Amino acid sequence: QVQLVESGGGLVQAGGSLRLSCTASVTDLNTYAMAWFRQAPGKEREFVAVITWSGGRPSYAQSVKGRFSISRDIAKNMGHLQMNSLKPEDTAVYYCATRDVGADTYAYWGQGTQVTVSS
Repeated sequence: QVQLVESGGGLVQAGGSLRLSCTASVTDLNTYAMAWFRQAPGKEREFVAVITWSGGRPSYAQSVKGRFSISRDIAKNMGHLQMNSLKPEDTAVYYCATRDVGADTYAYWGQGTQVTVSS
């Protein structure tokens, strides 16, 4: 069982930056990717970014491309989401999740961290 814990959320003004971190209790050869999702009040959860665990290949939602950067530290079992040029519409609870090799879905999720961007 993989446990994920997010940190780094908070309140920031528009145009500011935050760096989210996700610490996994364990990662191994079965870990295919780590992703970030977000859910704003009254909206469905949406994909933000994903990185393959072994190859480090990133992919982003169009809404954050060029502003957010996803990375991972294999030695520390950690993933990060650097968020720059934040906008009020980025306000949401941000979740990290991991997907195993061969799996179609993200089986493991963190509890989420709140990001609030004021205008």
